[in-house]
Order: sequence, then structure tokens, then C-alpha cells
Amino acid sequence: MSTEPDLLYSEEEEALRAAVRDLLTDHCAPADVISRGESDTPHDLAAWKSLAVGMGLAGLLVPEELGGQGASHREVAVVMEELGRAVAPVPYLTSAVVATEALLACGEEELLRRLASGRTIGALAVALHSAPGAGFRTVRVENGSLRGELTAIADAAVADVLLVPGDDGGLYAVAADAVTVTPQVSLDLTRPLATVTLAGAAGRRVGDAEPAVRRALRAAAGQLASEQLGVADWALTETVRYLKERKQFNRPVGGFQALKHRLAQLWLEVVNLRAAARAAADALTSGADTDVTVAVAQAYAAPVAVHATEEAVQLHGGIGMTWEHPAHLYLKRAKADSIAYGTAGAHREALARLIDLQAP
Repeated sequence: MSTEPDLLYSEEEEALRAAVRDLLTDHCAPADVISRGESDTPHDLAAWKSLAVGMGLAGLLVPEELGGQGASHREVAVVMEELGRAVAPVPYLTSAVVATEALLACGEEELLRRLASGRTIGALAVALHSAPGAGFRTVRVENGSLRGELTAIADAAVADVLLVPGDDGGLYAVAADAVTVTPQVSLDLTRPLATVTLAGAAGRRVGDAEPAVRRALRAAAGQLASEQLGVADWALTETVRYLKERKQFNRPVGGFQALKHRLAQLWLEVVNLRAAARAAADALTSGADTDVTVAVAQAYAAPVAVHATEEAVQLHGGIGMTWEHPAHLYLKRAKADSIAYGTAGAHREALARLIDLQAP
């Protein structure tokens, strides 16, 4: 059997993309996302319910015998691309990927069933900027009660259950109503962060924290590349469309050679990012060279997504600088993603260790 990565999309994956895009077109219009970000409820729980419950996408990674779809990371990557393209304010990455992967590592069936149904939202209580293989903060465990404070927890505000690492090496499931969640100021309003304070919260040990967190963060980093691809692809597509319509000196701005060169360079970067993101999704599915492939994808993805969204803002001219235009949503998501689950530099360092290419 061939071990070569398959970077192409199957017919089923393209059909899934079309269905998700249609749903997000209805639920996540740019004006709605902008106004929601200004409110006290940035998450779009109606869109989440349609995705997670209506389409059953919360359980893509969960085996069928536990109420999931028994699909692979390839299908999840298609969903992540579309969520990135819409900067959808839903807790899909944090619940359907990160928390789910942690529970799969623990073999925790009861919680997996709840997350697969989409009616329970989970969040791993590890800071969003934590890289796979890096250290992470824990809380004190005293007679089954958890005490401590964890910061920069993504989507904690809408989580029903938190997976909290303890200082005894365990991973504990804690009900969200047993902790205090305090919103933090975050650049990306579509993926809000919060501080989680535990003051004697009851926790149920579901497994060992270190392997579960490592597996969850590796999957998160790999899938984040697909989200960054969606962000970059939107930026490129919308910028090309705008420059074809915008006229200066009675000719389309996109016809000027200097801008053509910038767009051609950006197109090459996005095509390369698609290859890297697809390779990461395929590696997470097959288990072949996963650490290396994910590190390569993340080392490349962040600079491309940031560059694409910066170009979108600049090449849209004055309108690109306004709050009403959605370009700023994508720039902020790209900048926030550039430090999520490890910076590009951290992944380059990890890659050097993995392939034994250390600096002199």
C-alpha cells in the first residue's frame, strides 16, 4: 500500500465543503460577525448548533460506536478551511478537535459521546499559545478538588466542560459552572480568550495529562494550518475580485503590473500553503511522519496567512482600513493564529530537532 500523501480532495470532501460553505453563508455574513464581535456574546451558537447538531460535524473524529461519524482529519480539515474562510465565531477547533483528541487519548467514552452529539462543548484548559511538546500550566490537586488559575483559554466562555491538567499528572473533567471564567482582552474577537479560576472545583480524572495534551495540541496545530489556508484564500480571492472592479485612470487597478506581481506572489504562497495544510491533514489521518509534517505546515502557514491578510487590507485602499469592511477580521484572526499552538519559529525549532538539523 502506498504511503505517499494524498493532497487532492475527494468528491465526498468537496461535497462536504459545499454544504459547510452554504451553511456559513447563511449564518456568518461579515456584517453579522463584526456586530457580534462588538457585543457581549461573540460566539454564534446558532451556527454552532447547525454545524454540530444539524450536520453532525462535532463528532467527525469520534468513532461511530460512540455516536460520532468515524471520519478522519482530512474531512475535519475541509471544515476548518471553510470556518477560516468565514472567520466563523464557533468553538469547532477547541471542542471538536482539541478537546475531542484529548479524550480520545484518554479513552473517555462518556464525554466523547456528549461532545460528538454537539450538545456539549468542551475546551482543553491549556493556553492557546502552547505548542505541541512544550510545557503547560497545571493546577493543584487536593483530595479531588482543583485549585489554581489558567489564562488564555480559548472559547472557555461557552464550554460546558473543561479538561484541566493537574499537578499530579492527571487530566480532570470539570463542569464549567464549577469554575469562574473571566474574559480577557484578545485581538481576535471571533475566538475570545478567558482566564479560568478554580477554587476547590470538583474534578473527575479522565486520564493522564501529558500524552493527552500532546496529542491534542499536535492535532490542533495541524488543523490550524487548514484554517489559516481558508483565511489566506479568502484574502486572495476577495482582493483579486476588488482589484478587477476598482478603477483608476479609467482602467481596472488590477491591470497595473506592480499589483499583478504582488498578487502572483501571493497566489504562489497560498498554493504552497494548501499543499502543506493538506499534507498535515493526511499525516494526522495516516500517522506517517505526523510530527514532521505538522511542524512543516505550521512553520509555513502563519507567515502566509498574515501576509495575505495584510495585502488584502492594503490593496483594498481606504475601504480596507474601515471597521465596516471585514478585512480587519481576517487580519486579526491571522495574527492571533500566528501564535496559536506555537509560533512559526517554535515549529521551525521543533522541526530541526525532529530531523536532527541543529544549529551550530
